[in-house]
Amino acid sequence: MATAKHSPPLSWLQPAILTGSLVPFAAIGLRAATGRLGANPVATALNQLGLLALVFLVASLACSPLKVILGKGWPIRLRKTLGLFAFFAALAHFLVYAVIDQELALGRVWTDVVKRPFIAVGFFALLLLVPLALTSTKASLSRLGFTRWKRIHRLVYVTAILAIVHFEMRVKADASEPLFWGLVLLALFAVRLYDRFQKPPGKPRLSAETTA
Repeated sequence: MATAKHSPPLSWLQPAILTGSLVPFAAIGLRAATGRLGANPVATALNQLGLLALVFLVASLACSPLKVILGKGWPIRLRKTLGLFAFFAALAHFLVYAVIDQELALGRVWTDVVKRPFIAVGFFALLLLVPLALTSTKASLSRLGFTRWKRIHRLVYVTAILAIVHFEMRVKADASEPLFWGLVLLALFAVRLYDRFQKPPGKPRLSAETTA
């Protein structure tokens, strides 16, 4: 008799995260379309998309520590989706700046990147997200091999640090929110280091499933 196929545990979770992740983008788009982004809509869109990118990036980095803390594998299944949304939000953040704010004047954009440090830091963080997004598939993992793939995806930690630095340089006066995200990131690093050094030799560490 044929064995019935069973859905993986919490099979609803991935679609729920995917749907929920689309909501803030839809909200920003709706507010923009109806003129409800405030007196300076471009600045508001930039700020909200930038914060959204950071939230998704930190959330993707939280998946592995959450697996360690809970002892459950389901957080790893969400890592790639959250990472790709981080890339999408960061790209949208940059496109609002380049296309709407600077009207695709690439010379002005390049001048800003060269002469304004906070833009340079943010631009570099976006560039680092590109190879992470492009190699986020299982096919990329198979093609590159786990060691090379893992080396590339360690860039996500550098990207997160750069994103927080970019945030801090942008807000200037009140650094409390960037400081909060910096402390969250530090806590996630601490859990990863604990997991790395507490595992007995030869025992596999965190899952190698893909992430962006």
